[in-house]
Formats: sequence, structure tokens, C-alpha cells
Amino acid sequence: MGLTSNKALLLAVVLAVLLFVGTVWLWPRLAHRNWRAVSGRVGLLLTTQVMLFASVGLAANQAFGFYASWADLFGRETGQGVVVDHTAGGPAGGPLHVVDTQRMRVQGGDGGQPRTAGQIQKVDILGPTTHIATPAFVYLPPEYFQPQYRARTFPAAVVLTGYPGTAQALVDKLRYPRTALGLAKDGRMQPMILVMLRPTVAPPRDTECVDVPGGPQTESFFAKDLPDAVMAHYRVGRKPGSWGIIGDSTGGYCALKLALHHPGTYAAGVGLSAYYKAPVDPTTGNLFQGDRALRDEADLRWFIKHRHASDTSLLVSSSKVGEANYKATLKFIAEVRSTHATRIASIILDSGGHNFNTWRREIPAALQWMSGRLSDQ
Repeated sequence: MGLTSNKALLLAVVLAVLLFVGTVWLWPRLAHRNWRAVSGRVGLLLTTQVMLFASVGLAANQAFGFYASWADLFGRETGQGVVVDHTAGGPAGGPLHVVDTQRMRVQGGDGGQPRTAGQIQKVDILGPTTHIATPAFVYLPPEYFQPQYRARTFPAAVVLTGYPGTAQALVDKLRYPRTALGLAKDGRMQPMILVMLRPTVAPPRDTECVDVPGGPQTESFFAKDLPDAVMAHYRVGRKPGSWGIIGDSTGGYCALKLALHHPGTYAAGVGLSAYYKAPVDPTTGNLFQGDRALRDEADLRWFIKHRHASDTSLLVSSSKVGEANYKATLKFIAEVRSTHATRIASIILDSGGHNFNTWRREIPAALQWMSGRLSDQ
């Protein structure tokens, strides 16, 4: 029974209700002052509280996609990570392998046929230079399958979760494919390929998209290996200006950093509720290994002030009430504007928390903005 399954949530809720009813029913029998009665009352209250919190926790995890499995929750996930490929040419079939195909089930999808609704493919990606392996979802728009576009290339956007996040949440909870399909049908954005994954490519460690000395080379994976793998498998534009990157929270920080550090790869970067400096905490470990230059480069405000301005476009979002990054976002906007080379725009809500509901309100405008800054060649 999986952590995110409806059965697990239903079981927890049923047990919590039964324990509550049992506590009310048995309480008169446990009203004595001997040790057995006291122990019984404590046991019933404690067990009921545990099941109540478990129910709330499972429901919150389903809604926000914090953890994908029990192993992920307890830090024992071993399904993906950093691997070393000892063969000269890498694995057969190239660095990207399609493992499953899903029909788009969206309103107005005309039965879910790829030529009218697009398609979502689950893929495994292995970086040939960084040896990082990670799963992802790729959304292909309807035009990708239509005969009149068989020779056309498409712009692409990398879509990142927060930490720890699940790639599935980008499809089901944040609804990126559904939103992209609707916007394209309305003529508000061009058809784009979306590559959806989490930045946690060496779980459970949070690498903050840093090339960790002696550790995962996460920035290089997103800057080179990932685009190369996708371009080798799909009809994606290869010229500068064909790629964008968007993410929320940790993914938003990564998106802004990658666009600033690698403008030749990413012509546009969107940070939804992003922060601007890589933290160092128990989830990250020692990211910089004493390398001060590497630490400074991971501070986006430092980078803006001390490095040559990047020829890229950035979009940041925050809320006047509910987001902790509001003041930092205003400062970042002012600092980027002073460069006169890096372009910046913003989405500032009156109120909105650090959650999926807020990001769903921002994603349509963000995708439309990004589409206007990418080419399909």
C-alpha cells in the first residue's frame, strides 16, 4: 500500500474514526484511578492522536507531493541516484529511454488521442558526462504528432519541483500539461515540449543544483546532459533561444540560477516563490567543501553584482502577504534591472502562500510569458 495511495489515506481515516468512537465508548469503563485505567486512557488518547495526525499527514502529502513513497519519507530511497556507466558509449539506446506512455486526460482533449490532446511519456535519463540518472515526464503537444508539423522542431521548457517533490505532482497537482494544452489551443502560447522532473537527482540529498566538489554534478547535468539527451530523442530546437526553465521553491531557485549561469542554454528562467541563495543545512550537507568562489556563485544576488550580466530573461513571483521571499524578491528585481542586459519581469500577488494553490494561479501567466521568449528553431 503506497504512501500516496487512496487506500492508505482511507485506512488511516477509518482507523482514526474507529479509535475516536472507541475512546468515547470505553471512557466510562476507564474512569477509575488505578494504573490499568490510567494506562488505558493514555493509550487510547495517544493512539487516536497518532492516527489523526497520520490522516492529516497523508492527505497533505497527497495534496502537495512532498514524498513519493515510504522509502522516500524515511530517507531510504534507492531507486534513483548517481550512477557510473563504465561502458565507452553509454547504455544502448542513448541517454534517454521511454519506459511508459500515458494519454492526456484533459477537458477538450477529444478522447485523449495524441494528435488532438498530446501525450505524456515517462522516461529515464542518464547524463553521459555527469553519470546522473533520474526519471522524468515529457509532455509532447498535439502538434508534435500532426503530419503537417512532422519536420518542425519545438521549443522546450524544463519544469522543476521543489524539494523533495515528486515529478508526478507536476502533472497531477500543478497541471502543467493541461495548462500548456489549454493555452496553446487558445492561441496564448506556442506549442512547447515540457520536461518535468525534480531537482533532487541524488536523493535524498538536496544538492541545490550545485556541482558539488567530489559529489553530484547537478548543475552540469541540467545545463548540458539533460538538454543533450532530450535533443537526441525529440524534435527540439537546437539553436540558442529554444530552451526555458521554470520551477517552484527550490526548483525556482535552480531555474533562475541556470538561466543566469548558462544563458546559452536557457533563454528564459522562471522562479515561482524562489529564494536567491543556496542554503546549507542537514538536507544539503556540505555543498561547497570550503570553495568560497563556488559558494558565491550560488548566491544569485552576488552573481548579479559581481559577474558579467547574462543575456537571458527572468521572471520571479511572490505575494505581498503569505510569502517569506517578498522583500528579497523586490531587491532582486531592482538589482537585475540595474544590469541593463538581463531582462526581468514579475508576478506579485496580493496574497498567497508557499503552496500548490498559489503556483497554479501563476503558472498560466508564466508559461505564456516564457513562450513569448523562446524560438522553435
